[in-house]
Amino acid sequence: MKIGGAINHILFNMGKNKYIESPERMWELFTMYKQWVKDNPIKVQDYVGKDGDEVYREKIRPLTMEGFECFVMDNTDVTYPDLCHYFSGSNESYKNYFAVCSRIKREIRNEQVTGGMAGIYNPSITQRLNGLVEKSATDGQLTVKVTYGNRNPIEQPASESTQNDAGGETV
Repeated sequence: MKIGGAINHILFNMGKNKYIESPERMWELFTMYKQWVKDNPIKVQDYVGKDGDEVYREKIRPLTMEGFECFVMDNTDVTYPDLCHYFSGSNESYKNYFAVCSRIKREIRNEQVTGGMAGIYNPSITQRLNGLVEKSATDGQLTVKVTYGNRNPIEQPASESTQNDAGGETV
């Protein structure tokens, strides 16, 4: 092989190397990350008692994609991993990783949502991170039906009805 051909061969094949060699290695790194998170809680400084004694309370560290990426950087030879190719599902070169990456995303989301629901993490932040924000919209075309006992319901546009201090609807 000529020198130019060898250089082209090296450059062409460089893009085919993956930071994480196999889906099994990806799962191994994630299970190591989960154990690291469990073994390394966040220490929060606090003051207790009448004398304000300084203490450090341990708080559970949440699983995050960013935390996993930093863990990969710290525990592999990869200095700047771009794991989005593995997790996006848009590049067919990474199709062998799609199942394990999907499971990793679900485990992270499940841990965050469960922690938010249990009050371990801030529920508002957990909702936003996982796209769980409750949204409601009013278009002004709402009709309110109020039924009193066995009478026929009275239909009236919502703009003409009001709510009293007790939370009851008045028409």
